[in-house]
Amino acid sequence: MKNNNIGYIHSIETMGLLDGPGIRFVVFMQGCYLRCLYCHNPDTWALNKGTRMTPEQLVKKIERYQPYFQENGGVTFSGGDPLVQSEFLLACLKLCKERHIHTAIDTAGVGGTMNEEVLAYTDLVLWDVKALNETSYQSLVGKKIIESLDFLKLCQKLEKKMWIRQVIVPGINDTEEYIHALANFLRPLRNIEKIELLPYSLFGVHKYKEMGLPYRLEGVPAMDKERCEALYQLLLTDLREVK
Repeated sequence: MKNNNIGYIHSIETMGLLDGPGIRFVVFMQGCYLRCLYCHNPDTWALNKGTRMTPEQLVKKIERYQPYFQENGGVTFSGGDPLVQSEFLLACLKLCKERHIHTAIDTAGVGGTMNEEVLAYTDLVLWDVKALNETSYQSLVGKKIIESLDFLKLCQKLEKKMWIRQVIVPGINDTEEYIHALANFLRPLRNIEKIELLPYSLFGVHKYKEMGLPYRLEGVPAMDKERCEALYQLLLTDLREVK
């Protein structure tokens, strides 16, 4: 991105309740280098689309909602992946911290150019697991896993508070075997405040047709929510076990 004073915003949710604690002002930013099989926002992949804004313009909008989210809520930068617009994101985070606004980023940890600086102004990281090994990761998102794991290591080094998110997809990772492996992966991590297993849905399938893109999970049903909850309880049981 040539001009760090301009960002590309896909959309905004002013009263979000799912992307961090309390009431959140959620900024969905353009740009993502991953191509997740289950992505329901393919319209956020391209960078130079959406609404052009300066950090000052965006944070001015966020400020208007401070009376609603107060001390319990804040702003969450999502996407796409907000790290793709690192310079713009950093400028926004700095302005938010000047205004004592709680900040969170929802990211897979891929695409950042100044992660340590960004994390210095981030109160909470919502980290998307995707997959646990190189083969599965490349098959699922089309990239190598190392960048995402390096970001996770940096979060651990900086002792960042984290929420862990994992989408559960029928036929891909909806097995007890995968849940046991996920528990082993998560068990050593520190500062984990919350873990979410998110059931795969068909919410964004129509966008692929509208954009003329093939949908690679054609025929895969939405994840059964009760089955997803059972897997979540299994994960919690595994994590409570002492080595």
